[in-house]
Amino acid sequence: MRAANIPFDEVVISLESADFKSRVSAHSGTGKVPVLIDGDIKIWESLAILEYLAEKFPQAKLWPADPAARAHARTVASEMHAGFVPLRRHCPMNMWYPPKKRELPDDVIENVKRIDAIWTDCRARFGAGGPYLFGAFGAADAMYAPVVSRLHSYAIDVGEAARTYMAAMMALPAWTEWRAAALKEPWVLPHDEVDWPTVLKV
Repeated sequence: MRAANIPFDEVVISLESADFKSRVSAHSGTGKVPVLIDGDIKIWESLAILEYLAEKFPQAKLWPADPAARAHARTVASEMHAGFVPLRRHCPMNMWYPPKKRELPDDVIENVKRIDAIWTDCRARFGAGGPYLFGAFGAADAMYAPVVSRLHSYAIDVGEAARTYMAAMMALPAWTEWRAAALKEPWVLPHDEVDWPTVLKV
């Protein structure tokens, strides 16, 4: 929403907060985040939020105009939403972690290969209009932003096209703002610190 210049107010609740479940469950059927509240409308699940925003703010062009590109964008966004569990588990998102390699098990390596292939293919087939997966920044990029963060934090090697895409994502003003907010968070989540009990920060 920030990258698309869609105004919103943000409420941040620590995942470790004692009242996290009760506060979030008041708005989310799953008791999980993110949740978008627009008046009486409450939407949880990332893809549902993106589809709602795409309908309400068509000028944001969150999905490509070309039908083939749009179908592929929805496909790879859904693949990210439903997949890459080994990467999520082994490389938790942690924006204050100093970029440092860690040993990757085979299932994570397979995830990385697949992500590299998706990004490279999207850039080659649909990326002529800009530096993002489908040229201009859109919903698919929003879905893969946490993946970009993980690959950067753990210094995971990818091909040239994927590296260039990651650099474009991390150069977004919205990314800079997102990261700055993360670095200011006061709480530490042990399950997201791979060197626990040591906590490394940039």
